[in-house]
Amino acid sequence: MDLLLASTSPIRAALLTSAGVPFRAVPPHVDEAHLKEGHEGTDEQLAADLASAKARAVSSVHGEAWVVGSDSLVSVEGRRFSKPASREEAAEHLRFFSGRTMILTSAVSLARSGVVNWTAAQQARLAVRPLSDSFIAAYLDLDWPEVSYCVGVFRLEGPGVQLFERIEGDHFTILGIPLLPLLGALRECGVLAA
Repeated sequence: MDLLLASTSPIRAALLTSAGVPFRAVPPHVDEAHLKEGHEGTDEQLAADLASAKARAVSSVHGEAWVVGSDSLVSVEGRRFSKPASREEAAEHLRFFSGRTMILTSAVSLARSGVVNWTAAQQARLAVRPLSDSFIAAYLDLDWPEVSYCVGVFRLEGPGVQLFERIEGDHFTILGIPLLPLLGALRECGVLAA
């Protein structure tokens, strides 16, 4: 059975590949800024809405294939952050994160024929250690522009792990997709063997 990943994220693709899940990646065409604008629900609701919109958009044009959509959000002290548009903005985000707790929310949805059949969202708490300006500059020298694609300006599987004092939550959720619930849902719908 065909499975599509509505994402251009290399880490989400790598996670599915490592888990032995056959899929094909298809970029979703979703106006994320429009969906985020004025959204008054929780981070879980917004992440689920974004994941569902991506899955629905791709599944609407790909017939009977099951489509996985996923999205992640970061908020710190009630303020939601988007991917940094520039290195300067990335440094601003990191200065704001310094010494605070980042709430990372990842959601995943499954859709078929334009209808979302399943969604899950999970959160993780990441305590950012105090970051000096010299550390931020050296960190961005090391991992820019790769972290420009990351909403929290970090890749946990890379130097970004140095940002944190403590992490509470599922590893896969932090990497950008609640993988274990997704694998269960794929077994339930017959995409993966039970």
